[in-house]
Amino acid sequence: MVMMLFLVLRQNNTNMESLIKLEGVKKEYPQGETIVRALQGIDLTIEKGTFSAIMGPSGCGKSTLMHMLGFLDRPTDGAYFFKGRDTRGFGEDELAAIRNRDVGFIFQSFNLLPRTTVLENVLLPTAYATGVDIAKAKERALMLIDRVKLSHRVNARPNQMSGGEQQRAAIARALINDPALVLADEPTGNLDSKTSDEVMNLLVELNREGHTIVMVTHEDDIARRAQRIIRVKDGRIIGSG
Repeated sequence: MVMMLFLVLRQNNTNMESLIKLEGVKKEYPQGETIVRALQGIDLTIEKGTFSAIMGPSGCGKSTLMHMLGFLDRPTDGAYFFKGRDTRGFGEDELAAIRNRDVGFIFQSFNLLPRTTVLENVLLPTAYATGVDIAKAKERALMLIDRVKLSHRVNARPNQMSGGEQQRAAIARALINDPALVLADEPTGNLDSKTSDEVMNLLVELNREGHTIVMVTHEDDIARRAQRIIRVKDGRIIGSG
């Protein structure tokens, strides 16, 4: 009886709730008289609170897949379920709202506005959200800036900061709206090995705190920091685990 109860509890603990589910997702682009098939029937589930890395050679479709996950592009065919909702019927305004509210983006090139401070950059996504309490947003921004160890740089501009500091500011910006999903596109691509390790330590910590993270990388040692590696080739998933 005790053993049976243990097995039931163990099964319930491993039954994780999915945040993302792709079913037969395809993406095709016309190129002259030919069709480029960037994604060829992707089936993928991402559970809440997990850290996944997407890997594959150049041109394999991993960036296209990332754009799909972040609602920056639409599938040619197939279904994308986000938080259990079928997004196929969503209009552009609704997709833009999801991008702003539910997705935080971290880029290889940081994408910070050059003439604004760390605080202003972190607050930027709140400018596109509705019903934002400015005082509370600023309080959260300062908390996140402290979380990524940049309190001493709160009024610095990007050209006054190192690459690692800029990426940490970008991570704080990605978290400002408390998104359901954080997408990191080659987050260590422009950093030296020591700084890359610091950024990855931060992403791992954020995942342990409950953030769902999906990262594109071409570096094996970086990918191994994730809980799961999804391998893509020729627009198909060829391995996941």
